[in-house]
Amino acid sequence: MHSITDWLRGLSGPVVYAIVGGTVLAEDALFFSFFIPGESAAVLGGFLSHQGRASLGWMVVVVVCAAVLGDSAGYEIGRHLGPAILRTRPLRRHAERIDTAQDLLRRRGPAAVLVGRFIAFFRPLVPSLAGMSRMPYRRFLLYNALGGVAWGVGFTLLGYFAGAAYTRVEGTVGRLTAIAIGAAVAVAVLVHYLRRRRSHGRDRSDRGSGREP
Repeated sequence: MHSITDWLRGLSGPVVYAIVGGTVLAEDALFFSFFIPGESAAVLGGFLSHQGRASLGWMVVVVVCAAVLGDSAGYEIGRHLGPAILRTRPLRRHAERIDTAQDLLRRRGPAAVLVGRFIAFFRPLVPSLAGMSRMPYRRFLLYNALGGVAWGVGFTLLGYFAGAAYTRVEGTVGRLTAIAIGAAVAVAVLVHYLRRRRSHGRDRSDRGSGREP
């Protein structure tokens, strides 16, 4: 994560928003969760907000909007392309999980859209399955928006507060390191002093007994 944040630190605010929002949207609409989990992008956005590279308020708005729009795009893709999506190479290897997602959608209905938002594999899949099942879009959008707001706000704030905790820990570790180094130096000086005293004591003892040093 350090290499990514170091790279993003050199970019301007709008580009940071675009990268984070684009990653979240692509995960939901194009099944990018197989490569880049949306949580990572949201947490990274919050972390960069704490670093002062972006506004926390705008980052939350970007992440939430990207999540809702991404799911809506996934819904339309499923509605228009249908089961052909499930025959694509990335999904053919996950037939069992797809069956589980379809069962979740049958049992929970629109609520599965909300629940699926918090399950990594289901997040990009459930909207497409909802579109395939011809779920009314208004009903889908309601649960999509609720899940997007809860997920986007939660993970972005998680990244923000993780950044705050990291800063505190980093400062504490720095102080502890300095104390440890100081203690090590003090111990080394003390050991050297005791050895010299012991050596001088042996020299005086040898001279007192008439032996050559």
